[in-house]
Amino acid sequence: MIFELFVYIFGVFICLTVLLLYKFNFIDKFIWYLYWIGFAIGLCWEVPLSIADDYSPYPPVTYLTPAPLPAPFSTMAIMISASLWDGGLFLLGILFVKLICPSPHFTKSNKYELGVLIAYGQISELLVELISMSGGGWEYNVYWWNPLLFTINGNNITFLPQLIWLVAPIVYYFAIIKLKPRFSQYNQIEAKLIR
Repeated sequence: MIFELFVYIFGVFICLTVLLLYKFNFIDKFIWYLYWIGFAIGLCWEVPLSIADDYSPYPPVTYLTPAPLPAPFSTMAIMISASLWDGGLFLLGILFVKLICPSPHFTKSNKYELGVLIAYGQISELLVELISMSGGGWEYNVYWWNPLLFTINGNNITFLPQLIWLVAPIVYYFAIIKLKPRFSQYNQIEAKLIR
């Protein structure tokens, strides 16, 4: 229960932090949009997994403690707050690309940038699962379509979340490559208007 409350509150905190960074010009419009693209990509798995948890005979996730809210509200809250987290996790991946890879960033397809995002996605997903299980959050159930990769302290680390965070950074990366030229033109026009 406490862990889920943490997920809800910290998801809102991440969103408000990104909003304030944007409002006070610490991040530009491009990064602001990338946060929401990460949120939208996160919804692509958070919604189906949450609905499957409520209505499927084979729920993908087992919550280790009772939800702090009644069923429909808890489902909505976890879908939205987890997606708010996802947006922030994607932005953190961008930061790692900027710290590790030489400039210019995200101008064309670059295997090193993509590799950093994929590696970061795998590591961050594993850390999220470990923190969740140790904090009494959730654990993915083992099925034929979600096989067990390994266990840590008796907790299951399964294939599905790792697959999600293998594919999601690739989708996100190519969205960045596609959108960046539009925002480069916008930033040049805005810079001329400010002068």
